[in-house]
Amino acid sequence: MYIVKVPGINGLGKTNGCQNAGDAILKSLDEIYTNEAGKEINVNNLDLEEIHLDNSNLESSNNLIYKNAFEVFETQPRVVFLGGDHSVSYSLTRAFFDYCENSEKEPCLIVFDAHADCMEPMKEPTHEEWLRALIENGFPVKNILLVGARNVDKTEMEFLTKHKIRMVSMNKLLENLQDTCEVIMEFANNKELYVSIDIDVIDPAFAQSVSYQEPGGLTSREFIYIIQRMNKMRNLRAVDIVEIDAKQDEKNNNLTVKLGAKILSELL
Repeated sequence: MYIVKVPGINGLGKTNGCQNAGDAILKSLDEIYTNEAGKEINVNNLDLEEIHLDNSNLESSNNLIYKNAFEVFETQPRVVFLGGDHSVSYSLTRAFFDYCENSEKEPCLIVFDAHADCMEPMKEPTHEEWLRALIENGFPVKNILLVGARNVDKTEMEFLTKHKIRMVSMNKLLENLQDTCEVIMEFANNKELYVSIDIDVIDPAFAQSVSYQEPGGLTSREFIYIIQRMNKMRNLRAVDIVEIDAKQDEKNNNLTVKLGAKILSELL
């Protein structure tokens, strides 16, 4: 498994603590001996890389993320990106889309998030509108699935409706988690799959250290079940884990960071 730290932040001052989440997650991963499939976890054996960013120069940072991610997609069969906030997903998924086009493959994006991230985009997309910017720049809307959103602005909902973005609500997830997981996986069948995980899709009772807490999310156990299922998909090419505020989490016994490490361990 190839792991890339992407310490990018563009969260309007609300996500500064996410910058060093990758390091914190890997430090916590060192405390996990095996994942639930019985695979031994040894951080020293992981193939690690970091995209070194200057967050005071967003245009340069986004170009670096794009360039490095594109090279990774060309050379690695599977990769996990550790953010950073959700703004990094714009350049990562742009690179994924372009890689798929160049390779004549069909891209698919599944986003787990409490929010739609479809506000009016700025010049350099923040964590609040990266998905809208991606859609407006050509990612095929029929291949985007938004899972777990539970606080969506009116203008975002209008945008999602206009572009016919498919969504899986929290109630749908919880009606029958096993069956709904099958539906989610079927959505990505025969496509190259990128999964973006905003940790706030999980209820703040289990993931407190995030930019915007939204009650009513998944339990950590429910989400781990979903990711374990999806990890078995042969067409899963990339995952990003974002929006863990590692600095804030120091006051919360590092439980959100530990959850990020747990999710990562199940992907190894």
